[in-house]
Amino acid sequence: MQRRAVSFPPRLVAQDVALALFVTVMQVQGTVAKVAMEGAPRPLTDFGHLGYVLLTVSGLAVALRRRWPVPVFVTTAVASLAYYSVDFPDGPGWLGLFVALYTLTACGDGRRSVMIAGAGIAVLATWWLVAAADIEPRAAIGWVFFRIGASVMSAALGESVRSRRVIAAEAQQRAELAERTREEEARARVDAERLRIAREVHDTVAHAIAIINVQSGVSAHVLDKRPDVAREALHTIEQTSSRALREMRAILGVLRDDNDGRLPYPGLEQIDELTAKARDAGLDIKLEQSSAAAPLPSAVGSAAYRILQESITNVIRHVGPTRVTVALNPGVDALEIRVTDEGRRAAHGPAMPHLPAQHPTTTGSSDKPGRGILGMRERCQLLGGELDAKPTPGGGFEVTARLPLAPTGARL
Repeated sequence: MQRRAVSFPPRLVAQDVALALFVTVMQVQGTVAKVAMEGAPRPLTDFGHLGYVLLTVSGLAVALRRRWPVPVFVTTAVASLAYYSVDFPDGPGWLGLFVALYTLTACGDGRRSVMIAGAGIAVLATWWLVAAADIEPRAAIGWVFFRIGASVMSAALGESVRSRRVIAAEAQQRAELAERTREEEARARVDAERLRIAREVHDTVAHAIAIINVQSGVSAHVLDKRPDVAREALHTIEQTSSRALREMRAILGVLRDDNDGRLPYPGLEQIDELTAKARDAGLDIKLEQSSAAAPLPSAVGSAAYRILQESITNVIRHVGPTRVTVALNPGVDALEIRVTDEGRRAAHGPAMPHLPAQHPTTTGSSDKPGRGILGMRERCQLLGGELDAKPTPGGGFEVTARLPLAPTGARL
């Protein structure tokens, strides 16, 4: 068993001292009263009042039962063996022993404390029976069996209390663990929602800023020579920024309790608007789309739209005017997406409409690599899909994604 090095509250110490005094008085006074009524073969005053000493020691030892349960049990057991070995009168001199046995198993560690108690009871029972071999009258041997039975019951009661205490502690631990698990799950859901909002904000803002950047460059380049083109570019900037603000309000609306002003998340129904903005930004987009056999789940449609948006945004930011092919192939169990660009055009190649070739604001030569591809891959993995992004042999870049129509959950 573990060593009892802990300190106990004064209230418990006072209780144990009071119990020890009560047990001592009961043992001494009870035995004296029984001797007075029935007589005794050997008075308690023999051997220098040894009977009183043994009864007092076994009673006062109870005061230390919580701190040192094994030594207290050994002390009371030895006192009992000595008491009955010299044929002192029987009486309630076993109260301290019963309390010590109860404490030993109740405050023990289970198996070891029960083994100590069992071994001690076996020794005590054997010694008591041997000491009572010539007891007179013979009916008095019933008290020996009473002491044996009461010892067993005291140890069993203590083990029962310990077991219930352990079960209660385990139940409390499970409840605390369940509470922590619920809190962790709640935090995980909050973190996941924050990550989703961060992705939505990134995709919306990056796409809008990329188009605004291109169109503002067009306006600055043709403002003096072709004011009508500059006016159209400024109109595109106005529409793009207005749409981005509406999407931002819709995305951040989940952080409020009301539903005012929220818009549904964009999906593939808005792909024509997305490609139109890309053409205004200088891309030559070819859309290859086949009709789906059944409506796409909203989560799949939203993820597909964001992947297309991020892919096109990356082309606008890092490549500039080029030809882009967008292919959407909804199958029986998955939606396949492919976005391929032809790479940066040579300086002498044809310029895209309204945009000079190799405009400094669209080359993307100074752009640092961002988290666009990582964000797209996370979107795919959250739905159980896959994404691949790699350069093409012709100098372009290709993004392919596969989104299951029945999302299987995150595989991050």
